[in-house]
Amino acid sequence: MRSSAAANDSNPGDDTGTDWIAAMRAGDFARAWEINDCDMARSRSVKHEGPRHLQRIWRGEPLRGRRVLVRCYHGLGDTIQFARFLSPLRQIASHVTVWCQPALVAVIAKVDGVDRVLPLNDRTPEVDFDVDVEIMELPHAIRATRQQVEMRHPYLRPGAGNRSDHRTGGNLFSIGLCWDVGDWDRRRVVPPALFRWLKQPGVQFYSVQAGDVAEVVRKIGAIDISTPDIDILSARLQRLDLCICPDTMLAHLSAALGCTTWVMLHSECDWRWPARADTTIWYPTMRLFRQKVAGDWSPVGAEIRSALASEIARRGHDRRILRQ
Repeated sequence: MRSSAAANDSNPGDDTGTDWIAAMRAGDFARAWEINDCDMARSRSVKHEGPRHLQRIWRGEPLRGRRVLVRCYHGLGDTIQFARFLSPLRQIASHVTVWCQPALVAVIAKVDGVDRVLPLNDRTPEVDFDVDVEIMELPHAIRATRQQVEMRHPYLRPGAGNRSDHRTGGNLFSIGLCWDVGDWDRRRVVPPALFRWLKQPGVQFYSVQAGDVAEVVRKIGAIDISTPDIDILSARLQRLDLCICPDTMLAHLSAALGCTTWVMLHSECDWRWPARADTTIWYPTMRLFRQKVAGDWSPVGAEIRSALASEIARRGHDRRILRQ
């Protein structure tokens, strides 16, 4: 599986990166795995040769009956998105250990198919295993079908939370907001002032943005329910009616929990999102809103405001039906 950087930084004159992106966006996963096979065949790194830490890295061999160590070397969102493949992996492997980012240990430990979770570090993992697979390579390694890629039901379980956790209530439509992202691609950042345009009667904003953002939260009229504990955050997300955010970890967490999630994409979005559609097979409860012009978020805000008015009206109608 190509990482985001590998997919976007193909060698000049080598069209496999472009072909792979096209295959993934089209849902032609058999073609994508063929391209991955070609990439692996061209790799100079040979199993059982070189440094010891490379000797058990997966090189295309079958995983049936093997003890598999799954490494999570990319972003938190990548780990969450590809955790869906841990269950089908366990159906063929004899044991699955996930070596993941410490922030996700509690979340990944509850995913079906996981026998053991270890926090990722710079040392050798203290566990016996036969083969070492990076989590973004899992769909290639198991030759995932469209049915295995497509999310049929939530595969993350929310944390239990605690008594001090915020609970939404009343008739207000509760919306979780996030606007900032990591350094990988800062084009994804959304101006928080955009959310002031979205405020409508009957709506309560809740900030789930990490970091020291108290002044921004005040200006957009939100209640801060953020937490660095992703397991607790998952429980808080499930108490909201909607989450609106850019392409970041929160989008994957919310949608993998089955929460209604609206994602704002910049004009040259990542390979995992379709080029034009507003839905994605990765997450059935996700809706995509994209820039038409690079850097211009205003039309995106207008589109979301209109969609939000329709959503609030629909929810109100459904609630009136239930009362009758």
